Amino acid sequence: MQTLLKKLAILADAAKYDVACSASASARNPAMPGVCHAFSADGRCISLLKVLLSNHCLYECAYCSNRASSNTPRARFSPEELAWLTVAFYRRNYISGLFLSSGVFKSPDHTMEQMIQVLHLLRHRYHFRGFIHLKLIPGASEELIEQASLLADRVSSNLELPSSRSLSQLAPQKSREAVLAPMQQIKSMREAHKQAGAMSTQLIVGASPESDRDILTLSERLYDRGLLKRVYYSAYQPVFGAASLPATPAPLLREHRLYQADWLLRFYGFSASEIVPPARTQLDTRFDPKVVWALENLEQFPLEINRADYWQLLRVPGIGVRSARAIIQARRTGALSGENISRLGVAYKRARHFLSARGRYLGDRLEPGAIRRALAIRPLYYQPSLFGAVAS
Repeated sequence: MQTLLKKLAILADAAKYDVACSASASARNPAMPGVCHAFSADGRCISLLKVLLSNHCLYECAYCSNRASSNTPRARFSPEELAWLTVAFYRRNYISGLFLSSGVFKSPDHTMEQMIQVLHLLRHRYHFRGFIHLKLIPGASEELIEQASLLADRVSSNLELPSSRSLSQLAPQKSREAVLAPMQQIKSMREAHKQAGAMSTQLIVGASPESDRDILTLSERLYDRGLLKRVYYSAYQPVFGAASLPATPAPLLREHRLYQADWLLRFYGFSASEIVPPARTQLDTRFDPKVVWALENLEQFPLEINRADYWQLLRVPGIGVRSARAIIQARRTGALSGENISRLGVAYKRARHFLSARGRYLGDRLEPGAIRRALAIRPLYYQPSLFGAVAS
């Protein structure tokens, strides 16, 4: 019989491929598998127990290490075991909450019922007030989705692949409709002022042939419909040995550029068609997407720092949400110069190529080649280290 710690080691390792919770491994207590860092809705860094209820699964998703045909060690917690383990970690201050997902065993409804039982025990038997992020099971009934969302602080449902065609080829037992249904239900509950958090999802990048434009257009559509708060992008890694998948990994730099582009969609007022225009299908990996857009739209620059409105400022490479607000606040007391700008949180070495102040251009030459040469710090073939910082 497996011990609790053996089950924990198996099921925490099985959960590591789900990135839909802003979580990364923690070295705080290496003897305790499954403890990871994540971020709450208000930006606080918290520690979570990230684990599956079970890695037994009926499904044959080619990209998943827990697929039915995979030769991997299997384990399953009972709801009582996992609830007790979570509380034990919580009381010892190892964690502030729980991230819970699962393989689908017996049926989607049965799996969802077991996960709800974990949450019910935590909330009502143990009076657990920590953070809970629950991964919804596609195909579970509306009643179970509602129960789960009322017990969890955050819920998510993974699209996993960017198109219905790819999903049918690589995950034939899943459907786009089954994944989208919980998103629509959670949106309706939110609108009815019930206790349900905004949704997030995960997209695997590079396991299927969709372009960056396809991926960003899908994300934009889901954001615009109010179905999601956040899309997480996961670069495909060929670790599962499926013949239907590519033999080479997706570049981590591609994943990084998609995250930058997603930020532009959510906070900077860009559209997917602006970030990846019809003339091309992929993001340029040499520069971050805002720089690429600015270089392709140089007729809109230089932007006069003392007259530009908030949304215009956000289109300048090197100016973010905070620095745009700081510029607007600072110029109420007088006209700004290049020296003033550098003290307002602006990445001046990048921004100056696209700005003027008091009628004077702050860059050297407003010409695409000259700006590219000034900003280029790494060659096109650069592949970031898994453990290194990626600068754009």
